[in-house]
Formats: sequence, C-alpha cells, structure tokens
Amino acid sequence: MTEDRTDSREVYVRRVLEAYRVTPGTTGQVRREDRRLARQLYEQRVQLPTVENALVLAAARRLLRPPGAAVLTTIRSLHYFLPVIAEVAELAVGEHYFRYLRGKVERLLRGSQGI
Repeated sequence: MTEDRTDSREVYVRRVLEAYRVTPGTTGQVRREDRRLARQLYEQRVQLPTVENALVLAAARRLLRPPGAAVLTTIRSLHYFLPVIAEVAELAVGEHYFRYLRGKVERLLRGSQGI
C-alpha cells in the first residue's frame, strides 16, 4: 500500500511541476524548493486540478492587465502561486470556467507570438 502512495505522490509532483514549468510568466525552471512544495501540496491533499486551475488563473490575471500597467517580473518559484491555490480551493465555479481561461490564455499567447 505504501508503494502505491509513493507512486501516486511522484505522479502528482511530476504533474504539478510540469504545469508550473509551462505556465506563462514563469522561468520554466523547477528548483528544489518547488519540488518540496509540490510534495507538501500532495501531503496536504490539495487536489491536482486545484493547483492546475490556480496556475491558469494567475497566468490569466497577469496576461489580462490593462495597457500601460507596470511590467511584472518573472515568477521564479511555485510558492508565488500559494495564495491563488488557496483561493481556487475556496471558489465555487465549475471546471468550464477554467477551460474558458485556458483557451483565453492560449489565444493571448498565440496573438502575442504573431501566430
């Protein structure tokens, strides 16, 4: 039984870190502290969709800023997303909202790359 839990933890950690790595606005690099936090999120039983949705919500907020707003610095740690993860855990919106946000983020990124 412990082996299954370890396997599940490793899959969870890998998926959280990959989602973080590809989130717009991050460095794209995973650090030891990020890996440690991903394991802590697993131990706290934070659902994987909650983490993934929080990353999307934070990316959308950063991309949908008003013209002329101050330039934001690059996100260098998964810890940046902790308040948004807590927020998403409390939200009463359906998965359809986060699918919408994912599409919006993808369109914004394609547009900024001239695709």
